[in-house]
Formats: sequence, structure tokens, C-alpha cells
Amino acid sequence: MRRKALIGVGMAALLVLVWAGLAGAAEARGVTDTTIKIGQWSPQTGPAALWGSVARGTGVYFEMINAEGGINGRKIEYFLRDDGYQPGRTKAVVKELIENVGVFGFASGVGTSPGMAVMDDIVKNNLAWVGPATGSTHWAFPPKKTIFAVYPNYPDEAAILTNYLLFTMKKQKIAFFYQNDDYGKGGLEGAVAEMKAHGKQLVAEIPVEVTDTDLSSHVLKMKQAGADAVIMWVLPKHAAIVLGTAAKLGFKPAWVASSTLSDAPLMHKITKGLWKDVIFGNFAELPDADTPLMKKYHAAFDKYADKKSDHWGVFFYAGFGFVEPMVEGMKRAGKNLNIDTFVKAMETLKDFQGIMGKVTFSPGERQGMREVFIARCDETEMAKPDGAKEKIGKAVRLSDWIAVK
Repeated sequence: MRRKALIGVGMAALLVLVWAGLAGAAEARGVTDTTIKIGQWSPQTGPAALWGSVARGTGVYFEMINAEGGINGRKIEYFLRDDGYQPGRTKAVVKELIENVGVFGFASGVGTSPGMAVMDDIVKNNLAWVGPATGSTHWAFPPKKTIFAVYPNYPDEAAILTNYLLFTMKKQKIAFFYQNDDYGKGGLEGAVAEMKAHGKQLVAEIPVEVTDTDLSSHVLKMKQAGADAVIMWVLPKHAAIVLGTAAKLGFKPAWVASSTLSDAPLMHKITKGLWKDVIFGNFAELPDADTPLMKKYHAAFDKYADKKSDHWGVFFYAGFGFVEPMVEGMKRAGKNLNIDTFVKAMETLKDFQGIMGKVTFSPGERQGMREVFIARCDETEMAKPDGAKEKIGKAVRLSDWIAVK
């Protein structure tokens, strides 16, 4: 009798453990048997609104994934919030997505300062965050358990662009025009280090505030410094303003831009053609790349995107590329998806490649991608509906993928 009683107690204890395990799996934050809740913030309005298409691109990517059956039988529920590129608003919308919506994690998320405003909250709540749409070093250095950076970091990219100016374009008097925050300063850091490595210095370091609209004094400083090349690490609106101001003042250096300004057709349009011949870094394939994956994504754009607000370009399909590793990680985690199985799955990615460069993570590595390639904006003619022709910007690839040295 005693033996039977002990067996009964043991079986009961075993069942309790099994039920507890099942309950734990079922109660993984933001995950049900049929859904996974993913959030994102981005500037749908405000000074950085052009970058808002990144988040809309992610929405189309998730629609495509869901139409294919989802991830191990689960469909993605996507929650996009407009933060206007204002860190205070970012903090508020992320708080709502964590506390009210109960998301599993965050996809992408535009902007360094907005991301910095919520990074600690994401880490504290043990939430996944993959593919921040910013190349800040803060996400990966030091490594955080649940944050996986995909975008090549700004110091790496700036070093590659500076090296290209020095040794391919043979420019020696380089100025750096940057947004006066962690975004711009990250690029400045890489350029300064690369110049120093070759015994040189930038001829000018010129900051700009997000709210600035008159850039005459900024351009005059570049001109007075004798710059024969200028690297830009700014908002699209500031790139447009500075090129227009430089044209009026007769200042004609070689212009080089970060990958944050790599949508050649869009930048050509908003600068009224002044983007022609601008050199820029790239983190993803060009819009007309003839690859099966780009064709598949373009078809998804044609099917799901709102053509009134979006066009097929780098900013839009960046929203695919930044979160491709996240989808792959959730697939590899299997049916028992929770933050721990997800992190372990992400750490198995080695030379994973979608439409961006190769991505590798490990227990001690959270900077997945460390390469870009160089392109230039050329012009081509396109027929309008009325038969007239207009000039549009077209990105032309100038290099293979270049890894930081």
C-alpha cells in the first residue's frame, strides 16, 4: 500500500511538472498556439518620415510570411506605432506595446535616439529586438542577450566610405557633415579613426541639429575649409537642403552619403536631381537586382503595399532585410517558441544571407553584419503617362561587398 501511495505521489508530481512546463510554454509572452505578436515604432510623420517606409515594408514582409502559412503554424500579428522620430514618443508607444499589447518582441525600429530611449526597457522585459534600423554600436557592444543588430554599424561603414574616398577617388580634403546625436557621431567616429590610421585629419567636422533648416553657415564652413569631398550622416531632408544650398553658393565637392540615404530614386526626386553622382554605402541589394529573392519580395510589394504612399526602393525593402534573420530565428526555434529558444536559435545563424550581406550571430556576437558595398546615383529617363519623359535616379553598383578591416 505504501509503495502504491509513493508511486501515486510520484505520478502526481510528474504530472504537475508536465503541466507546469506546458503552461510555461503556452504563457510565453506574445506567443499563442496560432499567433506571434511583434511590434515596431517608426516615424510615419515628422522630419524623418521618409524612413517610415521601413516599417511599412516590414508589414508587407509579414503579410507575405503569413500568406505562406506563417511560422511553424503561427501567424504574425504586427503592431506598428508612429513615434515621429521623437524619443519621448518612442518610449510611450513601446510602453504601450509591452504592457497593453504584450508583444513577444520588436522588429527593426527606426532611429538611434529613439532606440536608445527604449533599449533598457526592452532588455529589462527580456524581449526580442532584431534588426534595429540604425547602425549604432550601442545595440551590440556590449552584447545584450535579446538584441540582435543586423544593420552594419556606423563606424564600420564610415571607415569603408572614407577609405574609398582616400584611395579610390583620391580625395584628401574631406569634411564630415553629421547629425548632432549618436547617429551622426557614430559615423564621425569611424571617419576620424580611418583618417588617423593613414596619418590624416578631416578638414572640418560640421554638426547639424534635427530642427535646423537654414544650412548656409554649414556649407560656408565646408567651403572655407577647402573640402574636396563631404561625407553626409544626416536626415534625408538635411541632405536635400545642404545640396541645394551648396549649389546656390557654388560649392561643388564630391558628395558621399551613408546607407541611410541610399534610396537613389527617392533622394534624386527630393533633391530635384542634385543627387546625381552622389556616392553612398549600401546594406542591401539594389532595387532592380535580378535575384529570385528580390523578385519574390517585389511581387509581395505589388500585392500588398499601398502604392499611394510607397514605392519599391531601398527604404521600403530594408523593412524586409532587417527582419529576415528574426523570421529565420523563429523558424529554427520550432513549435516551443519562447525567448530562450529564440535566442539559442538566433545564435546558430552563420553567414545567413537574404537580400543583405552575410549575417552571423553567436553567444558572444550580436553585430550580425559588418559589410557594405558602394554605389553611385546615375540618371535614366522614364516615360510618363502623358508621353513626356522625366529623369529619375538610378543606383549603379561600384563595388562588391566590402568588409571592415
